[in-house]
Amino acid sequence: MSDLYLSRVRTWFMHSPPAEWALSRLRSVLIGALTQGPIPRHVAFEMDGNRRYARSHKIETIEGHHLGFEALARVLEICYKCGVKVVTVYAFSIENFNRPKYEVDGLMQLAKLKLEQLIQHGELLERYGASVRVLGQRDLMSPDVLEVIDRAVATTAHNTECVLNICFPYTSREEITTAIRSTVQEYSTTPQPHSTPLSQSRITQKILSKQGDKTETLSSIRESSPPPSSSRSDDLDDSASSTTTLQPDSPPLKSEGAGGVTIYPNAETITAETITNHMYTSGNPPLDLFVRTSGVERLSDFMLWQCHQETQIFFLKCFWPEFDLWHFLPVLVEWQRRQKQKEQKERELPRRRVKQA
Repeated sequence: MSDLYLSRVRTWFMHSPPAEWALSRLRSVLIGALTQGPIPRHVAFEMDGNRRYARSHKIETIEGHHLGFEALARVLEICYKCGVKVVTVYAFSIENFNRPKYEVDGLMQLAKLKLEQLIQHGELLERYGASVRVLGQRDLMSPDVLEVIDRAVATTAHNTECVLNICFPYTSREEITTAIRSTVQEYSTTPQPHSTPLSQSRITQKILSKQGDKTETLSSIRESSPPPSSSRSDDLDDSASSTTTLQPDSPPLKSEGAGGVTIYPNAETITAETITNHMYTSGNPPLDLFVRTSGVERLSDFMLWQCHQETQIFFLKCFWPEFDLWHFLPVLVEWQRRQKQKEQKERELPRRRVKQA
């Protein structure tokens, strides 16, 4: 009974005006100190542990998710105050549709409620110039949820300083699949820019000339080919750059008018950057920091493509509704320490090379 009494007294004191004022000042001082060092541009949060927090505190599951959304508001303000430009959060996985229907319906209604509050009371996003982007499979959401999502995106579209990516409903495998599909579609339907249609005789000359027997081949072509036409298309073809060659592994050429073809991009030119440019997070800075709460140490199909060799990953034992500055502060300090170590090594590397030479 004494422990319960002390807990209530502590809670009352922490929410009293003097204590809240003191904590607010302390937060501002700490955040100001953090901004004196390097700050990650893109941070991702896997907001895990809402249900386990609810069970451990003997409250309804949906209430745990509600407290999780409140934690998100706290974390967003910390990130934007520090100077983070992009925050990406995992709000709802496609796999979560396998949960009980009442919980899924409750999450959808909660998402609607929080997005509507964001629209009506968007002081936080307006203050930091943050726009909302919802990343995921739209066809899995009901029309009423989609309507609220579109309003939230449109309402904040004029903000250009920061970005809030809400992954909902989302899995990384689905995102990668979508990116590859759109890349294939682009490469199979979009001609190369500034390409000049080549006639069949020109293509034959180019292919045979690459085989090394240029003089003999061209003479045989002249003997077997009909007299050249004085048409405008041949004049255009003869003026084509002599550097235009047809690669042996080029994709099929689509006919484009009489005697001409349109050249499509070569699949060999597809790189990791090409796929990155087709991801949901296209245009965002590279992912610097990945944080997952609840003590689970795996990515769980979130940001698999975006996590690269420079991404620093932190797994924390606290549940997401508990996450605040006091949990995030050590993460940022450690991230800054590692960044400074990396910069120091990069500065020392040329000196070592000079000594070795």
